[in-house]
Amino acid sequence: MTNKPGADLPLPKGGGASSINILHYWRAMWGIIGRELWRFVTQRERFISALVRPLVWLFIFAAGFRAALGLAITPPYETYILYEVYITPGLIGMIQLFNGMQSSLSMVYDREMGSMRILMVCPLPRWFLLLSKLLAGTGVSILQVYVFLGIAWFYDIHAPWQGYLWVLPTLMLSGLMLGALGLLLSSFIKQLENFAGVMNFVIFPMFFMSTALYPLWKMQESSVLLSKLAQYNPFSQAVELIRFALYGQFNEQAFIFTLVAFLVFMAAAIIGYNPSKGMMVRKGGG
Repeated sequence: MTNKPGADLPLPKGGGASSINILHYWRAMWGIIGRELWRFVTQRERFISALVRPLVWLFIFAAGFRAALGLAITPPYETYILYEVYITPGLIGMIQLFNGMQSSLSMVYDREMGSMRILMVCPLPRWFLLLSKLLAGTGVSILQVYVFLGIAWFYDIHAPWQGYLWVLPTLMLSGLMLGALGLLLSSFIKQLENFAGVMNFVIFPMFFMSTALYPLWKMQESSVLLSKLAQYNPFSQAVELIRFALYGQFNEQAFIFTLVAFLVFMAAAIIGYNPSKGMMVRKGGG
């Protein structure tokens, strides 16, 4: 009796070996996704904290700035809107941004505990393992986003009902892009203690220097340089992609920019996790 994986499975006609390989890929991907989902279910404080942050901004910050910030009619909106309506897509982006950073933190933790080493010695390609990890984190962030949208609905923040379906593909792309950024950062972070520095120098500037909280034309009134930086911020493009999708519109520029940013971040993360080329190489050849 042989011990080869899948030896007891009937081989389909015309390429049984390739079918078994696909089965191995499928099992590995769902093993990684299932582990991430189980970790998310058992860590309830992670789910609550992911919602508390944007809800505080929605209920407190937006209420305080509603009277101070008037928003004119700009696409995709067809009428004047309240400030909390405007920042809702930005808060959705916040959920996905911080979830991507949380996933990078878990990667650093797994590396210190040794479980990452077990994953990386798997005979499957490293890019596939990282992509599976990325898909798992994106799925968790989408679940958090829809719970947030449900709470916002009771706060009288409504989008067209079709928008809740049309926004799903954009949430996939934006979640992959921000998660790939987290993977890239995790290849540089060597210890958990360094994560606070990443929060201060990467996450917060990316969030505040974007269109998540203020329209681009508002920034131009005070600083042309700031508006230019916000315009080319990948997080701004992801937020605008989500904003337009919620109202049934497609922002081609934001889509292309977000897709290119995802490919660049993912390629850099794969290189970063390559022990022969990336930042994972340790001194002394370890």
